[in-house]
Amino acid sequence: MPTSDSEDDTPSSSNQKETEGTKILLADPKTAILRLSLPMMVAMTLMTLYNVVDAFWVSGLGADALAAVGFSFPLFIITIGLASGLGTGGEAALARMIGARDRAGASSVAMHTILLMTVLAVAVTIPLFLFAGDLFVLMGAGDAVGPATEYARILFMGTFALLFGEVAYALMHGEGDAKRTMYAMAAGAVANIILDPVLIYTLDMGIAGAAWATILAEVIAAVPMVYWLFVKQDTYISLCFREFSPDPAVVRDVLQVGLPAAAEQLALALMALALNGVIILISSTDAVAVYSVGWRVVSIGLTPILAISSAVVAVTGATYGARAYRKMESALRFAARLGLGIGLGLAAATFAFAPRIAAIFTASGDAAVIAPELTTYLQVMSLVYPMVGFGLFSASFFQGTGLGARSLTITVLQNIVLSILLAWVFAIDLGLGLSGVWWGVAAGNAIGAVLGYAWARRYSAGLIVRQAAATAV
Repeated sequence: MPTSDSEDDTPSSSNQKETEGTKILLADPKTAILRLSLPMMVAMTLMTLYNVVDAFWVSGLGADALAAVGFSFPLFIITIGLASGLGTGGEAALARMIGARDRAGASSVAMHTILLMTVLAVAVTIPLFLFAGDLFVLMGAGDAVGPATEYARILFMGTFALLFGEVAYALMHGEGDAKRTMYAMAAGAVANIILDPVLIYTLDMGIAGAAWATILAEVIAAVPMVYWLFVKQDTYISLCFREFSPDPAVVRDVLQVGLPAAAEQLALALMALALNGVIILISSTDAVAVYSVGWRVVSIGLTPILAISSAVVAVTGATYGARAYRKMESALRFAARLGLGIGLGLAAATFAFAPRIAAIFTASGDAAVIAPELTTYLQVMSLVYPMVGFGLFSASFFQGTGLGARSLTITVLQNIVLSILLAWVFAIDLGLGLSGVWWGVAAGNAIGAVLGYAWARRYSAGLIVRQAAATAV
């Protein structure tokens, strides 16, 4: 493993199967960030768009249906979060192996990640399917318990395809194969966009149709991933069950990032649950619908920043594995500048067009009553766009270096400690009501992002200083 910040980080040993993805991953970090981010921006924009389209079609079924999706949202986040966390752990460990020029180690990481995903799918699907109705009662869903249970149980039937897709995306992205990851994700997103109106209205399946559209889309997205990884086998990693040997050390390497990353997603789910509770305390289930629809729309604005964040994990992992610490810091700083610029542009656009956006998603049935509050939500949340990247990139930076607990700390600080606390203070203590919830969430995320970025920069600076001192000796 190299001990200095060499400019030539391309694979060279006989243990390597050099691919276009690994060349990108180990090139100039700024170039790598851009080339890994752009395909993911396209794919994630389409995936986010299908979430918004889903909300649009469901809105035609009325506010109760929107609320049902809103109450299902935290449970769906838990499921996605566990898979995404495991995938992130695998991606970070895989990238570090690539940086260290260890193809066999990278393949072992991928195999362990997929097997852990299979165990997770079984552990998650059964309890969530059986107890969905009871959970919605505890969440105070009221009249939305029935449709929420119907929607959620159908979704949970497709958990295996959902989890496989999340893990496969992460593994291929971790080896720098962003283009094919984009193709698979885009296929699923487009399929969902097409299937939604057909199943919901043409076949008159209602909210169940929206859930079935999601499952079928996940299966469609998983098919090419299975082909590339297990049939064609032209990836950097080599997946072969016959040669697989369980290794507790590899499991620990994946889970030291995967578990905290999954916990981060659970923290987001906890935030959603807590905010739903605060919202119901001061308002009604219509306000839950505002939060549900509003967050889906806001996620469009966050898509480019989330795409850059995923690139930071892979590039940081590869440069850390190669001990190219100056390149690692350069990647973080470049990502932060890029995220700031994109965030400013998106914030201005969202703030200006918030009333029109809200009108689109409240045009049908009795959903029109939530339009004014949805406009307020969108305008308030848009103000935090420029700052979001600093927190996300810092969390991704720590994931790439294998310090998952630090990434979790940033997320918990932003979403549990600061956002919920400030939402309560603004909404109840200061008497701002529902708008106070939105202001509290925005302020908590902004403050936490700045603190997280300062922490990441301090850590990278320490690595560079220690490496320079070791080289001097």
